[in-house]
Amino acid sequence: MTRPIGTIAKTGGICPESGVWKVVGTPTTTAPIAKGNRIPPYKGKAVSWKLIQLA
Repeated sequence: MTRPIGTIAKTGGICPESGVWKVVGTPTTTAPIAKGNRIPPYKGKAVSWKLIQLA
């Protein structure tokens, strides 16, 4: 089952869906993250990432 756009994942968790993810908040960035990979920190901090585009 494909996860919907808008799905939230947190640093340290396992990515539930391959696609382009965006950091929630500011400063922000986007990154391609593959399903099954660990969700990364941003600028050394734990953050929430939102799925904005499916791969």
